[in-house]
Amino acid sequence: MRSPYERRPDEDPTMPPALHAPWLDEQLFGRRMVFLRGPIEPEMASRAAATLLALDAGGAEPISVHMSAEQGTLAAVWTLVDAIDAVRAPVHATAVGEVSAAALGVFCAAAQRTAFAHARFRLAEPKVSSPGGTADQVVAEAGRYLRDLEDLILRIAAATGQTRARVEDDLQSGRVLTAEDAIEYGLISSIVRR
Repeated sequence: MRSPYERRPDEDPTMPPALHAPWLDEQLFGRRMVFLRGPIEPEMASRAAATLLALDAGGAEPISVHMSAEQGTLAAVWTLVDAIDAVRAPVHATAVGEVSAAALGVFCAAAQRTAFAHARFRLAEPKVSSPGGTADQVVAEAGRYLRDLEDLILRIAAATGQTRARVEDDLQSGRVLTAEDAIEYGLISSIVRR
């Protein structure tokens, strides 16, 4: 008997839609697609980076990254950004839901960026993980956060053509962009249509 994770949704309608069954991962891999959903945390970033590197080793055809990713840690985001920067194959990102805060770094690392019509982009400063430890450790962690935040601002500015100051202001104010606004901002080149 197969486990519920091995069943296709059409074979078992009670299977929760949020679970990634192996057959779905196999289908996505075969189509050179990576789907990022939820906060970009270390485990997700490591798995997605490994998938990107494996797809790149399999050929030079474009790799599609579909994103509905809110928040996440800056360290995990840089794991994915570094993987995207390292692959030879062009990476095309598509926003299918909301992409916000730290996840914008991954989105902006793609060579080509598009969005579904109802996608949203929330420019916001990434959340700070609760630092603990000695005063020196807290200060060191704050310094790392500020350096990573500066890298995020510069990545968004380079991708959009906006000034560093404009991006910083938009992150501080929590500006929200519709797909149409994102075209004007320079975040995407087009909206996906039938």
